[in-house]
Amino acid sequence: MPQLDTSTWFTVILSMLLSLFILMQLKFTKHSSFSPPQPKTPTKSKYSTPWETKWTKTYLPHSLRLQ
Repeated sequence: MPQLDTSTWFTVILSMLLSLFILMQLKFTKHSSFSPPQPKTPTKSKYSTPWETKWTKTYLPHSLRLQ
């Protein structure tokens, strides 16, 4: 039974790690870095909805009784 030749394993593993490192570096450089969000001035807009002028009833759950 022939013996397994392991003399080239070091070269294969080293070249694989080097190529993975290069590929990951290329992948990371394509992504833009995170920029913090710019402050936004709040604008308050007034919507005319029919329920704004009416009183809205708040219903209690059935388990709670009125006091």
